[in-house]
Amino acid sequence: MIIVIIIIVIIVLALILLYNHLVGLNIRCKNAWAGIDNQLKRRYDLIPNLVEVTKGYANHERETLIEVIKTRNDEGTMNERAKESEEVSNSVKNLLAVAENYPDLKANELFKNLQIELTGTEDKIAFARQFYNDSVQKYNTAIMSFPNNILAKMMNYKEKEYFQVNESEKQTVKVDLK
Repeated sequence: MIIVIIIIVIIVLALILLYNHLVGLNIRCKNAWAGIDNQLKRRYDLIPNLVEVTKGYANHERETLIEVIKTRNDEGTMNERAKESEEVSNSVKNLLAVAENYPDLKANELFKNLQIELTGTEDKIAFARQFYNDSVQKYNTAIMSFPNNILAKMMNYKEKEYFQVNESEKQTVKVDLK
């Protein structure tokens, strides 16, 4: 009788540990996604300042620069948000490329500082995306592995999407200032 009780206790403890592990991985994925959101917010705070500094030098690109500000990642599915994020990244690359044609702008200390901040933010966004994908990979592996998969099905845990971009958005950005 005592052996049966010990076995039941061990099984219950194992289930609790498995459950807590899955919950921890799920929360880690949510935290990683929040990290991406945080960096995107930082980018959106920097871009209007960079655009304002650039406007005086690059008047004929004004509409393109203003469009950068309007793009937001507040709503939508993960894939939609990934696509919008990549569009902003491409616009930022275009914006920084525009500065190459304006020596006075490149020499402007405020522009230099904003450019450094924005470049750093882009790097942080890339890191946050990678951290998210690593977290998703660990989570997805856990919910598909035995015996976690049994508990995951019972708790209705589903596979999470990776942060991905379209093939067309992985191409080198072409800048045409004509």
